[in-house]
Amino acid sequence: MEPVRSEMSVFSNGKGHDLGEEMCVPMKTMMEEEHSCTHHSSRFDDPGSTLTENIEFLPNGEGKKPRFTDFEGKTSFGMSVFNLGNAIMGSGILGLAYAMANTGILLFLFLLTAVAGLSCYSIHLLLKSSGVVGIRSYEQLGFRAFGMTGKMAAGIAITLQNIGAMSSYLYIIKSEFPLVLQAFLKADTNSGEWYLNGNYLVVLVSLSVILPLALMKQLGYLGYTSGFSLSCMVFFLSAVIYKKFQILCPFEEFSANSTLEHAHSNVTVNHNHGYHNGHVMVDDSHCSPQMFTVNTHTAYTIPILAFAFVCHPEVLPIYTELRNPTQRKMQHVSNVSILIMYTMYFLAALFGYLTFYTNVEAELLHTYSRIDPYDTLILCVRLAVLTAVTLTVPIVLFPVRRAIQEMIFPNKTFNWIRHIAIAVVLLTFINMLVIFAPNILGIFGVIGATSAPCLIFIFPAVFYIRIVPKDKEPMRSTPKIFAACFAGLGVLFMIMSLGFIIIDWTTGSSSALGGH
Repeated sequence: MEPVRSEMSVFSNGKGHDLGEEMCVPMKTMMEEEHSCTHHSSRFDDPGSTLTENIEFLPNGEGKKPRFTDFEGKTSFGMSVFNLGNAIMGSGILGLAYAMANTGILLFLFLLTAVAGLSCYSIHLLLKSSGVVGIRSYEQLGFRAFGMTGKMAAGIAITLQNIGAMSSYLYIIKSEFPLVLQAFLKADTNSGEWYLNGNYLVVLVSLSVILPLALMKQLGYLGYTSGFSLSCMVFFLSAVIYKKFQILCPFEEFSANSTLEHAHSNVTVNHNHGYHNGHVMVDDSHCSPQMFTVNTHTAYTIPILAFAFVCHPEVLPIYTELRNPTQRKMQHVSNVSILIMYTMYFLAALFGYLTFYTNVEAELLHTYSRIDPYDTLILCVRLAVLTAVTLTVPIVLFPVRRAIQEMIFPNKTFNWIRHIAIAVVLLTFINMLVIFAPNILGIFGVIGATSAPCLIFIFPAVFYIRIVPKDKEPMRSTPKIFAACFAGLGVLFMIMSLGFIIIDWTTGSSSALGGH
């Protein structure tokens, strides 16, 4: 009889040995059992099988042979970086120049650096908890920490947070895609063509692009589309840097009176010599950069930047599919992804701010349209951003589908019918919200202000405190004290975000910046 192995031999650094090595090798001499081994291996080599089943096969110290049922990942380091970077990179990058205008360059850099560091620490807490119990599922970490209450809390938070993010992405497609097509085609606003109707376009994009990608069985397959999505955002960043040296401050704003004439004529604008015909000058009294700025909008940038690196629902699924996964390797994936996004965030904010200074709008690309709404480069950039947003939706949908599986079908193995049905129902629900009830999308601002701090700050900290054994790290140990403070910081961000939303609702203003 094979001796019973310890738990640490099965779960080394949060991963197990290959299933074939653990089960098939001892049976190679028994031909009649070789087929049974292959059957078990194919069953457990399925990322769709839930981790509730995995708990059933965890070593229990009662003399039973431990069996590791985790998924053997095949996704490379680079593809994992692409997927996690795409999950981080949301539409919020378009509002960072406005955030810098309300904080100053140095204060913005300090806040962005602090948030990036906190995000790395938060992912460290998740991975450390995952490594202790050998589970790579946010919901199951909640179950290990607080039972069914923790599991449902994590699942509901992931579902609401990511549905809100997907709703905002599809709303951007609905509102911006028709404007880009209209500008490219120089079509009349009231032409009534179906391809200028945002409702038709968002459904078309959902059916032709998002749904096929959302039906992928494994998250690793989306690495190619994630890489292309990030390439689109690099193009956006390159255009922002280029425009900084082309547009001089004070810039000349496109006159509303000349818009119709411009749209139906062959008027060309000489960008090299500035903008004169049909434009109005913008005041040059604010054409110098500020290192520190404090105004009525400064406080709003703190919670916005705090959620700039939201990717935590996707971390553990990406960890599951990583080739040769270890806690150290996944932490490197996270650090590289956050570093890349940190660099892109700062450069986009800096050059966008240095182009327009205090005249920058909350949506950066709209500021360029004030100068020339028919600028071909900016129209291509807007199309690239829409492409990037579209390709982000399948990445964000994956953890929601997994959370629903955990909450509603906890003991079911992978099934294609259920897999497709969940994706179709989710996309249908989000499309109906965007098309028929866009006014209630503001509710997701409240949901995001609640769920995002939980997923980024509170849950990783409290799960870590509960899961890591007290004999390894006592409650008064430095790591757990830091984790408790981290959870308190999350509560503070939640209160700030909800407070600003309530202020906006009561005053009828919209001071908060765009979110993730």
